[in-house]
Amino acid sequence: MDVALVGETRGPDRGDAADGSLHDRAGLKKGALKPHLKQCWTIPPKANAAFVAAMEDVLAVYARPYDPRYPVVVMDEKPLQLLDDARPGTPCAPGRIAREDSEYVRCGTCSIFIWAEPLQGWRRAYAENTRTRLDWARGIEHLLTVDYPDAEKVVLVMDNLNTHAIASLYEAFAPDKAYQLASRLDIHHTPKHGSWLNIAEIELSCLTKQCLSRRIADLESLNTELDAWTQATNTDERQVDWRFTTTDARIKLRHLYPVV
Repeated sequence: MDVALVGETRGPDRGDAADGSLHDRAGLKKGALKPHLKQCWTIPPKANAAFVAAMEDVLAVYARPYDPRYPVVVMDEKPLQLLDDARPGTPCAPGRIAREDSEYVRCGTCSIFIWAEPLQGWRRAYAENTRTRLDWARGIEHLLTVDYPDAEKVVLVMDNLNTHAIASLYEAFAPDKAYQLASRLDIHHTPKHGSWLNIAEIELSCLTKQCLSRRIADLESLNTELDAWTQATNTDERQVDWRFTTTDARIKLRHLYPVV
């Protein structure tokens, strides 16, 4: 085995630079540095009180024991491009995978909504043409009157998108109904640049990998697929074991906390 020690000078015949630079002496593989590439991350601000306040609030909600009177529900949404094949592909056959033409037809966009109760292994996913205040308000109505009609309050965790607000209920319904729905909600927003705190993102990731890895041309077909995924996952009662606590945050993410 060819092992390079730090400080060892290696000549150009070994594939290194003749000047014996630090990277070469350390045995860095050719092409390991790729300055032309970058990754997109949601980077939280440092020493930000608003971020840690919202983060600790959400972590405290996740630490609550299960209570059917106050179920903890998470929700999220994502846009999706509807695509169709420009020409028929070739189905799979023994010894040959299915093939599809690289050309496709754009069929518009839509939004996927997901609601989930991590401790019970329940979720509901569906797609709408848009993701407006009215779409969110109708989702809340369904959540409270169909999914959880007997709950005293639903503890709802979601990001702070401008449509995710009590005001949306008053735009969608008469004042008395909007107030009735709002009174049964206990809303907790994840912090800005802290969407990783939303368990619904985990569900959306699973949904994307298991259900959306192919072209889907129209909203009806998409909702059929989402219904099948919802039924299958609810039958499995797959729960989410969230282990990151406030104590962990104060140690591992201490750079996010203001210095007192």
